[in-house]
Amino acid sequence: MSFTIRVAVKEDCARLLELVNELAVYERAAEEVTVTLDEFIAAGFGEEKVWDAFVAEENGFIAGFAIYYTRYSTWKGRRLYLEDFIVTEEYRGKGIGKLLFEAVIKETKEKNFKGMTWQVLDWNRPAINFYDKYDAQLEAGWLNASFSTEKVAELRNQV
Repeated sequence: MSFTIRVAVKEDCARLLELVNELAVYERAAEEVTVTLDEFIAAGFGEEKVWDAFVAEENGFIAGFAIYYTRYSTWKGRRLYLEDFIVTEEYRGKGIGKLLFEAVIKETKEKNFKGMTWQVLDWNRPAINFYDKYDAQLEAGWLNASFSTEKVAELRNQV
């Protein structure tokens, strides 16, 4: 197999959203994906663009992608944040993940970011093993916190 790594284009968004849903199923959180295709496209290609992505493609088929954005740390400065990184199940083990991950690392270097961050679920042993090959630092002690759209609306009425 000969995969090409390239920058995502607007026409890729429907496939990328399929892969987002595949990742959510794998992470046991399928019901958490609420973004619409229109929202996804606007966030990647609209006037207020917030993400970029690389795709792994062979003969027009996108087998995986890495979506990222700039994060600012008051302690470290500008850093690349890898939001989602997936290779569809039937294409895993073929080196595609390595190509995508290294494209993101290269982007981090080229933009002179002060590092790269991402999250991995503590039970996702295949992903942890993959990151271990790069000697990634897995941080303990941090808990994720968030508000849903509904909670923000509720709080807006209180504050």
